[in-house]
Amino acid sequence: MPSHSETRHLSFTAQQMYDLVADVASYPEFLPWTAAARVRKITPEPDGSRVMQADLVISFKVFREKFGSRVVLWDQDRRIQTEYLDGPFKHMRSNWAFAEKEEGCEVSFDVDFSFRNRLLQSAAELFFYDAMKRVVRAFEERAHNLYK
Repeated sequence: MPSHSETRHLSFTAQQMYDLVADVASYPEFLPWTAAARVRKITPEPDGSRVMQADLVISFKVFREKFGSRVVLWDQDRRIQTEYLDGPFKHMRSNWAFAEKEEGCEVSFDVDFSFRNRLLQSAAELFFYDAMKRVVRAFEERAHNLYK
């Protein structure tokens, strides 16, 4: 099962980066391989978090798959946790954390997943590291476009 963790220091505020990652509906505008995004609903929780149910359509060469996610947004702590609901995965989860630092913020990201389909899983394992680097870079470039 592929997994990836990365921590980056960026010259944006933690709130700016949190807002950018939490804006799932905008992913098709800048995120590689994201063909469509739809937020089904957002529900406030008693613990102060908000739970978003969202669908993403991922398109890569001949593959096109839709999957649903449960995204928990902790606005106060600037943390985001995503869990897989339905689609082509056996398992998928990711976590984001955003902390204010001198001259910017620290963004921590981790993800792990596995596909049900062996062909998709094999392709993912071949390109996973480079794909994750491109995804993280896409968020950073989006921040430059929005906030600089």
